[in-house]
Amino acid sequence: MKQSTRRHVLGLVAAAALPFAAMAQGPNFPTKPVELVVPYPAGGGTDVLGRAFALAAVKHLPQPLIVINKPGAAGAIGWADVLNGKEPGYKIALLATDLMTQPNMGLTKITYQDFTPIARLNYDPAAITVRADAPWKTVEEFVAAAKKGNFSVGNGGNGSTWHLAAAAIEDKTGAKFNHIPFAGANPAALSLLGGHIEAITVSAAEVYPHVAAGKLKILGVMSDQRIKGFENVPTLKERGLDIQVGTWRGLAVPKNTPPEIVAALRAATAKTVQEQSLRDALDKQNMGYAYAEGDAFGAVMARDHEFYKGLIQKLGLKGQ
Repeated sequence: MKQSTRRHVLGLVAAAALPFAAMAQGPNFPTKPVELVVPYPAGGGTDVLGRAFALAAVKHLPQPLIVINKPGAAGAIGWADVLNGKEPGYKIALLATDLMTQPNMGLTKITYQDFTPIARLNYDPAAITVRADAPWKTVEEFVAAAKKGNFSVGNGGNGSTWHLAAAAIEDKTGAKFNHIPFAGANPAALSLLGGHIEAITVSAAEVYPHVAAGKLKILGVMSDQRIKGFENVPTLKERGLDIQVGTWRGLAVPKNTPPEIVAALRAATAKTVQEQSLRDALDKQNMGYAYAEGDAFGAVMARDHEFYKGLIQKLGLKGQ
């Protein structure tokens, strides 16, 4: 082969390889701030986690994450906002287990299959929380009173995980509650503080500041073992009620997001969760760290979707 011909062929090969090299390096993403959509009000556990993550991600993304609260419909308003985003990757959803309950109750057509998972960040069990001056000191006393009285129990929205937590107590004990939906855990806690309802069944982490201040008390947590930060609080299982309900929180983008953007976000997230500031923020709120990347998070969502589908059918809650 002539030298000029050889140079020409090598030039063509190199030119053809350029797009693949650029693709392997990933896109120049992001080139502007990215919205991290928290589908619950400010002050709740999901909001606290989202803001802590956004601060910790500063070192690992070339542009900031801007936390946007879009509460309502137990998360569905925020999810829809992310799915309707026009620019791939510039709206990230902070998902919670409500995404497993809402569609199974027929309250939204949005499901986990509409998203591509980035990573799960945490997990927290539900808890029975009452005012500090409430007369009930144990789960047994609370349940006995609930069977006799007209108890209103607040949750994070109709069809939310916290709604299912209270419904599971009804199923196991025969108690009957008036289920009062709120836009999130924090509004429910504020209503309890005001004496408008008897109890809430949100996570222990979401009421921790009020418990620490001596305004609320937790009677029991819905996990298989006692949890960090609440070692003195028994599990419902210890009290003869085998109920394990809780919520995880994680990041996801719409399912049609280009794979190179998904890869960039997963890589940045894997580094961000190692930041001590994020771990400290979780510990401060007694929130459980439970990282699961990409496909592992997707498997969790698929499993939980089926679990809540069965629970909702058993309790006859579909369509309520």
